[in-house]
Amino acid sequence: MLLRSTLPDPSSAKPGTHPSGLNTGMRPLWVVVLASFWIATVCNVALWRTLARLPDLSSGQAITVSVALALVIGLATAGLLSLLAWRWTLKPVIMLFCVSAAFGAYFMLAYGIVIDKTMMVNTLQTDLRETRDLLNWRLLATVLVLAGLPCVLLWRQHIRLQTSTRQAVSNLAALLATCALLVLVLVLFFQSLASVMRNNTQLRYLINPLNSFYALGSIAARPFQRDESAILPLGTDAKLGASYTAQARPPLLLLVLGETGRSGNFAVNGYGRPTTPGLAKENIASQRNAWSCGTSTAASVPCMFSNFGRANYESRPANYEGLMDVLQHAGLAVLWLDNQSGCKGVCDRIPNADTSQLKVPGLCDGGECFDEVMLHGLDERIAALSAERRAKGVVVVMHQMGSHGPAYFKRSPAAFKKFLPECTNNSLQSCEPQGLVNAYDNSIVYTDHLLTSSIQWLKAQESQNAPAMLYLADHGESLGENNLYLHGMPYSVAPDVQKRVPWITWLSPGFEQRSKIATACLQRQLDAPISHDNYFHSVLGLMNVQTSAYQPALDIYAHCQTGVPPGQP
Repeated sequence: MLLRSTLPDPSSAKPGTHPSGLNTGMRPLWVVVLASFWIATVCNVALWRTLARLPDLSSGQAITVSVALALVIGLATAGLLSLLAWRWTLKPVIMLFCVSAAFGAYFMLAYGIVIDKTMMVNTLQTDLRETRDLLNWRLLATVLVLAGLPCVLLWRQHIRLQTSTRQAVSNLAALLATCALLVLVLVLFFQSLASVMRNNTQLRYLINPLNSFYALGSIAARPFQRDESAILPLGTDAKLGASYTAQARPPLLLLVLGETGRSGNFAVNGYGRPTTPGLAKENIASQRNAWSCGTSTAASVPCMFSNFGRANYESRPANYEGLMDVLQHAGLAVLWLDNQSGCKGVCDRIPNADTSQLKVPGLCDGGECFDEVMLHGLDERIAALSAERRAKGVVVVMHQMGSHGPAYFKRSPAAFKKFLPECTNNSLQSCEPQGLVNAYDNSIVYTDHLLTSSIQWLKAQESQNAPAMLYLADHGESLGENNLYLHGMPYSVAPDVQKRVPWITWLSPGFEQRSKIATACLQRQLDAPISHDNYFHSVLGLMNVQTSAYQPALDIYAHCQTGVPPGQP
């Protein structure tokens, strides 16, 4: 006699149910709530720290605003996660949120930065060499605690499954509930939140990880704002001016594009430490009131080589060619040498070379090359350019690694470590303040060596050329002032040290004669307010390139020919 089992057939169990017939496991809604609570509280410690330090908030107000913001962040995060609370997406999406929040929390805590569109562009354009400089045990520990722990618990947690229809209804209900609660919180705390957020705009960039996702969304939306693939021509009418008529010696202009240069740390600008002993012996003009277009390489370099200026660059209707293209249109020989992470599109249409991967003994022994490598073989690189163009004039750009952080100690060879002890840790908050400044100042000492070596190389070309050099940094740097490190803060709230940059000009006697620009004249205007907006037009003016894209009023050198102060029409 066959006996029929009274136990349910496991194969007949509904999806998401235990073979015993019980629907077990945690509901997706509770998983979303717990994950949102973790992210809104623990992962936003950088936000809470900043709120606690606001001088215009009492302790009671800070607590009230913190609670309100935690509710807003938690509800907004829960609303987003409820849209993705499906069987195959819930765990991966929550893990993505946690990992993003962990990395964001570390960098905001360690360097005092905020995360906006510019910072996200920097992140996406970071190369392997720069990434290595950011890795340390503090980063690993932060990610393991903030992301590793919840991800492991989530992965091991059994989630109660539902049919697609019931899950859709549940997700919709959760979304509507979170939206309603979010509106209620905003109404109840509107006055407190509006006042604080209006007076401290940087707070919006600390809301983690929604700041990162918003920044990525803004970047992804760019193609809908303008066609990023098309590069429209600029300065195709460019021609060489009267100084090129029957010239005996063509001009040779060296544009040194600095990286992370703080104007205030250059001794030639009044700094109390001898960071620029070589430049002090040269006949230069060092502008003390120059300002950057942005606070990062990705923002500043394309902007300063364009003719739009800071106010109009982001809202430009299309992408256009830049300064190097106009110089090439005029018939000059141009060359871009890069010892950094690329030219950000500025050199894509002209001859260029990457020197960061060379293997020159003594200059490239530590996994990267010191900036002096760009002078190595420079004569041969120029000789390889078009002879017809070289006969008219040459413009060479050298893009430095400069003072790129956080590993400032890597930016200077041992022979140039004038200030000791220096910080050799890329976790800057663990450095002694003086050791951090020493490491940074040593990088300026080496930049001084590069610039004076470049001037000596230019002097050696005087028999064949009329040489000149212009050095300008892309942005500045924070070295712990107000607990801020590195750069990349939104321009409106960035401290001056991230925006004030060195601008140094050296002209040979031959270049002064052909351009009618005297260094002595420039030295009488060292405190005139100038910016990256002047760069495009000033270089064209130095090279006497005539084009409708050139605006004489923005040429800082034109006043020494016309008598009109820089920046005035």
